[in-house]
Amino acid sequence: MNDVTPCEPNQEIKDLIDEYVEELKTGAHSIGTHGLSEKEFYESGLFEGAIERIRGQKSASMAEKKQFVALVLNHMMDQGFISEWEEAGASNRFDLSIVMPSGRIAVVELKGCLDGNNTTISDRPNHAEEFIVWSLCQNKSSNIRKGVWSAVHTRIGADIVDQGKRHDGLIVWDWVCNTKARPCPKVAANPNLVTEIGAHALPPPCLFAFPSTVPSPRNNPKPASRSVMDVELLRAFSDCFLGSESDGNSVEIEAQMDGPNLMRRTSVVRDGQVRRQSKFTAIKRR
Repeated sequence: MNDVTPCEPNQEIKDLIDEYVEELKTGAHSIGTHGLSEKEFYESGLFEGAIERIRGQKSASMAEKKQFVALVLNHMMDQGFISEWEEAGASNRFDLSIVMPSGRIAVVELKGCLDGNNTTISDRPNHAEEFIVWSLCQNKSSNIRKGVWSAVHTRIGADIVDQGKRHDGLIVWDWVCNTKARPCPKVAANPNLVTEIGAHALPPPCLFAFPSTVPSPRNNPKPASRSVMDVELLRAFSDCFLGSESDGNSVEIEAQMDGPNLMRRTSVVRDGQVRRQSKFTAIKRR
Protein backbone atom coordinates (compact mmCIF):
# COMPACT_ATOMS: atom_id res chain seq x y z
CA MET A 1 0.00 0.00 0.00
CA ASN A 2 2.30 2.71 -1.28
CA ASP A 3 0.79 4.10 -4.47
CA VAL A 4 0.04 7.61 -3.22
CA THR A 5 0.07 8.37 -6.95
CA PRO A 6 -0.09 5.91 -9.86
CA CYS A 7 3.26 7.24 -11.09
CA GLU A 8 6.27 5.27 -9.94
CA PRO A 9 10.02 5.70 -10.41
CA ASN A 10 11.25 4.52 -13.80
CA GLN A 11 13.88 1.98 -12.75
CA GLU A 12 15.23 1.65 -16.27
CA ILE A 13 15.99 5.37 -16.45
CA LYS A 14 17.42 5.37 -12.92
CA ASP A 15 19.81 2.55 -13.84
CA LEU A 16 20.86 4.37 -17.01
CA ILE A 17 21.51 7.54 -15.01
CA ASP A 18 23.64 5.63 -12.49
CA GLU A 19 25.69 4.11 -15.31
CA TYR A 20 26.05 7.42 -17.11
CA VAL A 21 27.20 9.18 -13.94
CA GLU A 22 30.08 6.75 -13.58
CA GLU A 23 30.98 7.09 -17.26
CA LEU A 24 30.86 10.87 -17.01
CA LYS A 25 33.04 11.00 -13.90
CA THR A 26 35.73 8.80 -15.45
CA GLY A 27 35.62 10.30 -18.95
CA ALA A 28 34.95 13.98 -18.29
CA HIS A 29 38.60 14.98 -18.83
CA SER A 30 38.37 13.92 -22.49
CA ILE A 31 35.46 16.30 -23.24
CA GLY A 32 36.05 19.87 -24.38
CA THR A 33 39.01 22.05 -25.32
CA HIS A 34 40.36 22.86 -21.85
CA GLY A 35 43.87 21.64 -22.74
CA LEU A 36 44.47 20.10 -19.31
CA SER A 37 45.94 16.72 -18.62
CA GLU A 38 43.74 14.16 -16.88
CA LYS A 39 45.49 14.85 -13.55
CA GLU A 40 45.29 18.63 -13.99
CA PHE A 41 41.62 18.41 -14.98
CA TYR A 42 40.48 16.61 -11.85
CA GLU A 43 42.74 18.70 -9.59
CA SER A 44 41.43 21.97 -11.04
CA GLY A 45 37.83 21.57 -9.88
CA LEU A 46 36.63 22.25 -13.42
CA PHE A 47 34.35 19.22 -13.43
CA GLU A 48 32.70 20.01 -10.09
CA GLY A 49 32.34 23.68 -11.01
CA ALA A 50 30.66 22.84 -14.30
CA ILE A 51 28.20 20.46 -12.61
CA GLU A 52 27.28 23.08 -10.00
CA ARG A 53 26.84 25.72 -12.71
CA ILE A 54 24.48 23.46 -14.65
CA ARG A 55 22.49 22.65 -11.49
CA GLY A 56 22.20 26.32 -10.62
CA GLN A 57 21.09 27.35 -14.08
CA LYS A 58 18.50 24.58 -14.21
CA SER A 59 17.00 25.24 -10.80
CA ALA A 60 16.97 29.02 -11.22
CA SER A 61 15.21 29.00 -14.59
CA MET A 62 11.43 29.51 -14.49
CA ALA A 63 11.08 30.01 -18.23
CA GLU A 64 10.15 26.41 -19.05
CA LYS A 65 7.63 26.28 -16.22
CA LYS A 66 6.00 29.56 -17.22
CA GLN A 67 5.73 28.49 -20.86
CA PHE A 68 4.04 25.25 -19.88
CA VAL A 69 1.67 26.93 -17.43
CA ALA A 70 0.66 29.53 -20.02
CA LEU A 71 0.08 26.84 -22.64
CA VAL A 72 -2.14 24.83 -20.27
CA LEU A 73 -4.15 27.75 -18.88
CA ASN A 74 -4.70 29.35 -22.29
CA HIS A 75 -6.02 26.00 -23.52
CA MET A 76 -8.33 25.73 -20.50
CA MET A 77 -9.57 29.27 -21.11
CA ASP A 78 -10.20 28.55 -24.81
CA GLN A 79 -12.20 25.47 -23.83
CA GLY A 80 -14.25 27.38 -21.24
CA PHE A 81 -12.94 25.59 -18.15
CA ILE A 82 -11.56 28.82 -16.67
CA SER A 83 -12.59 32.41 -17.44
CA GLU A 84 -9.28 34.23 -17.15
CA TRP A 85 -5.90 34.04 -15.47
CA GLU A 86 -2.91 36.22 -14.72
CA GLU A 87 0.50 36.00 -13.14
CA ALA A 88 0.55 37.50 -9.68
CA GLY A 89 3.78 39.48 -10.00
CA ALA A 90 6.97 39.51 -7.95
CA SER A 91 5.46 41.51 -5.08
CA ASN A 92 3.07 38.69 -4.16
CA ARG A 93 3.71 35.43 -2.26
CA PHE A 94 1.75 33.42 -4.81
CA ASP A 95 2.15 32.86 -8.55
CA LEU A 96 -1.21 32.77 -10.34
CA SER A 97 -4.71 34.14 -9.93
CA ILE A 98 -7.44 32.34 -11.87
CA VAL A 99 -11.08 33.37 -12.29
CA MET A 100 -13.38 30.37 -12.57
CA PRO A 101 -16.62 30.30 -14.61
CA SER A 102 -18.57 30.60 -11.34
CA GLY A 103 -16.67 33.79 -10.49
CA ARG A 104 -14.66 32.13 -7.72
CA ILE A 105 -11.01 33.11 -7.44
CA ALA A 106 -8.46 30.31 -7.34
CA VAL A 107 -4.91 31.20 -6.32
CA VAL A 108 -2.08 28.90 -7.35
CA GLU A 109 1.43 28.52 -5.92
CA LEU A 110 3.92 26.87 -8.29
CA LYS A 111 6.40 24.45 -6.73
CA GLY A 112 9.01 21.95 -7.87
CA CYS A 113 9.38 18.29 -6.91
CA LEU A 114 7.84 18.74 -3.41
CA ASP A 115 10.73 17.09 -1.55
CA GLY A 116 12.25 20.28 -0.11
CA ASN A 117 11.35 22.89 2.50
CA ASN A 118 10.31 25.29 -0.26
CA THR A 119 7.09 23.28 -0.48
CA THR A 120 5.82 24.91 2.74
CA ILE A 121 6.71 28.49 1.78
CA SER A 122 3.32 29.87 0.89
CA ASP A 123 0.84 32.47 2.05
CA ARG A 124 -2.83 32.17 1.19
CA PRO A 125 -4.04 35.66 0.25
CA ASN A 126 -7.31 36.96 1.66
CA HIS A 127 -9.06 37.02 -1.71
CA ALA A 128 -8.37 33.34 -2.46
CA GLU A 129 -11.52 31.24 -2.46
CA GLU A 130 -9.43 28.23 -3.43
CA PHE A 131 -5.71 27.80 -2.75
CA ILE A 132 -3.86 25.23 -4.82
CA VAL A 133 -0.25 24.06 -4.98
CA TRP A 134 0.88 22.97 -8.46
CA SER A 135 3.98 20.78 -8.60
CA LEU A 136 6.04 21.08 -11.80
CA CYS A 137 9.00 18.73 -11.34
CA GLN A 138 11.85 19.28 -13.80
CA ASN A 139 13.94 16.48 -12.31
CA LYS A 140 13.23 13.61 -14.66
CA SER A 141 14.72 11.04 -12.28
CA SER A 142 12.80 12.29 -9.23
CA ASN A 143 10.87 9.74 -7.18
CA ILE A 144 7.40 11.19 -7.66
CA ARG A 145 5.76 8.97 -5.06
CA LYS A 146 8.27 9.99 -2.42
CA GLY A 147 7.86 13.68 -3.26
CA VAL A 148 4.07 13.59 -3.21
CA TRP A 149 3.93 11.77 0.13
CA SER A 150 6.48 14.20 1.55
CA ALA A 151 4.22 17.08 0.51
CA VAL A 152 0.90 15.58 1.58
CA HIS A 153 1.99 14.21 4.97
CA THR A 154 5.28 15.77 6.08
CA ARG A 155 5.02 19.29 4.71
CA ILE A 156 1.63 20.61 3.57
CA GLY A 157 -0.35 18.28 5.84
CA ALA A 158 1.76 19.18 8.87
CA ASP A 159 1.34 22.89 8.15
CA ILE A 160 -2.43 22.49 7.89
CA VAL A 161 -2.60 20.92 11.37
CA ASP A 162 0.15 22.86 13.11
CA GLN A 163 -0.09 26.30 11.50
CA GLY A 164 -3.75 26.32 10.54
CA LYS A 165 -2.91 26.94 6.89
CA ARG A 166 -5.81 26.16 4.60
CA HIS A 167 -4.97 24.34 1.39
CA ASP A 168 -7.66 23.15 -0.97
CA GLY A 169 -5.71 21.04 -3.39
CA LEU A 170 -2.53 19.79 -4.99
CA ILE A 171 -1.82 19.29 -8.71
CA VAL A 172 1.08 16.99 -9.64
CA TRP A 173 1.50 17.28 -13.40
CA ASP A 174 3.91 18.73 -15.95
CA TRP A 175 5.50 18.26 -19.38
CA VAL A 176 7.62 15.30 -18.23
CA CYS A 177 4.47 13.25 -17.58
CA ASN A 178 3.81 10.63 -20.27
CA THR A 179 7.39 10.73 -21.59
CA LYS A 180 10.12 8.10 -21.57
CA ALA A 181 11.37 9.53 -18.29
CA ARG A 182 7.97 9.34 -16.59
CA PRO A 183 5.54 6.90 -18.27
CA CYS A 184 1.92 7.37 -17.24
CA PRO A 185 0.03 4.25 -16.07
CA LYS A 186 -3.28 5.92 -16.93
CA VAL A 187 -2.29 6.29 -20.58
CA ALA A 188 -0.73 2.83 -20.68
CA ALA A 189 -4.15 1.45 -19.70
CA ASN A 190 -6.04 3.72 -22.10
CA PRO A 191 -4.09 5.56 -24.86
CA ASN A 192 -7.20 7.62 -25.68
CA LEU A 193 -6.70 9.67 -22.52
CA VAL A 194 -3.99 11.84 -24.11
CA THR A 195 -4.58 15.55 -24.75
CA GLU A 196 -2.20 17.06 -27.30
CA ILE A 197 -1.21 20.67 -26.74
CA GLY A 198 1.67 22.06 -28.75
CA ALA A 199 4.54 19.57 -28.54
CA HIS A 200 3.09 17.84 -25.47
CA ALA A 201 0.97 14.67 -25.28
CA LEU A 202 -0.46 15.15 -21.82
CA PRO A 203 -2.10 12.49 -19.64
CA PRO A 204 -4.83 13.22 -17.08
CA PRO A 205 -3.29 15.07 -14.11
CA CYS A 206 -2.81 13.66 -10.62
CA LEU A 207 -5.06 15.70 -8.31
CA PHE A 208 -5.43 15.78 -4.52
CA ALA A 209 -8.18 17.45 -2.48
CA PHE A 210 -7.54 18.44 1.14
CA PRO A 211 -10.25 18.78 3.83
CA SER A 212 -12.20 22.04 3.72
CA THR A 213 -11.62 22.70 7.44
CA VAL A 214 -8.49 22.56 9.60
CA PRO A 215 -8.09 19.48 11.82
CA SER A 216 -8.01 20.24 15.54
CA PRO A 217 -7.52 17.59 18.26
CA ARG A 218 -10.29 18.94 20.47
CA ASN A 219 -12.78 20.60 18.16
CA ASN A 220 -12.34 18.99 14.76
CA PRO A 221 -10.23 15.81 15.05
CA LYS A 222 -11.27 14.29 11.72
CA PRO A 223 -12.73 16.80 9.25
CA ALA A 224 -14.89 15.49 6.43
CA SER A 225 -12.84 14.69 3.37
CA ARG A 226 -13.48 16.21 -0.03
CA SER A 227 -13.46 14.81 -3.53
CA VAL A 228 -11.49 16.44 -6.33
CA MET A 229 -14.89 17.27 -7.83
CA ASP A 230 -15.65 19.47 -4.79
CA VAL A 231 -12.81 21.91 -5.63
CA GLU A 232 -13.67 23.92 -8.73
CA LEU A 233 -10.16 24.35 -10.14
CA LEU A 234 -9.27 20.70 -9.58
CA ARG A 235 -12.49 19.65 -11.29
CA ALA A 236 -11.68 21.94 -14.21
CA PHE A 237 -8.27 20.30 -14.65
CA SER A 238 -9.84 16.85 -14.45
CA ASP A 239 -12.62 17.62 -16.93
CA CYS A 240 -10.38 19.46 -19.38
CA PHE A 241 -7.68 16.80 -19.48
CA LEU A 242 -9.82 13.66 -19.57
CA GLY A 243 -9.57 12.71 -15.92
CA SER A 244 -12.26 10.87 -14.02
CA GLU A 245 -13.63 10.98 -10.51
CA SER A 246 -11.98 7.62 -9.80
CA ASP A 247 -8.58 9.19 -10.62
CA GLY A 248 -8.96 11.85 -7.94
CA ASN A 249 -7.33 11.58 -4.53
CA SER A 250 -8.94 12.61 -1.24
CA VAL A 251 -6.48 13.50 1.52
CA GLU A 252 -7.86 12.68 4.96
CA ILE A 253 -6.13 14.16 8.01
CA GLU A 254 -6.83 13.22 11.64
CA ALA A 255 -5.39 15.12 14.62
CA GLN A 256 -4.98 14.14 18.27
CA MET A 257 -2.85 15.00 21.29
CA ASP A 258 -0.43 12.58 22.93
CA GLY A 259 0.59 14.39 26.09
CA PRO A 260 2.24 17.61 24.87
CA ASN A 261 2.67 16.28 21.32
CA LEU A 262 0.37 17.25 18.46
CA MET A 263 -0.13 14.13 16.36
CA ARG A 264 -1.64 13.59 12.92
CA ARG A 265 -2.47 10.67 10.68
CA THR A 266 -2.69 11.13 6.92
CA SER A 267 -4.55 8.90 4.48
CA VAL A 268 -4.76 9.15 0.70
CA VAL A 269 -7.96 7.61 -0.68
CA ARG A 270 -8.51 6.97 -4.39
CA ASP A 271 -11.45 5.19 -5.99
CA GLY A 272 -12.75 4.19 -2.56
CA GLN A 273 -9.51 2.55 -1.41
CA VAL A 274 -6.86 3.75 1.03
CA ARG A 275 -3.73 3.96 -1.12
CA ARG A 276 -1.36 5.09 1.61
CA GLN A 277 -1.77 5.83 5.29
CA SER A 278 0.63 7.00 7.97
CA LYS A 279 0.61 6.11 11.64
CA PHE A 280 -0.22 8.84 14.12
CA THR A 281 3.05 10.79 14.12
CA ALA A 282 4.17 13.85 16.00
CA ILE A 283 4.70 17.17 14.24
CA LYS A 284 8.32 17.91 15.06
CA ARG A 285 8.50 21.46 13.79
CA ARG A 286 6.53 23.01 16.67
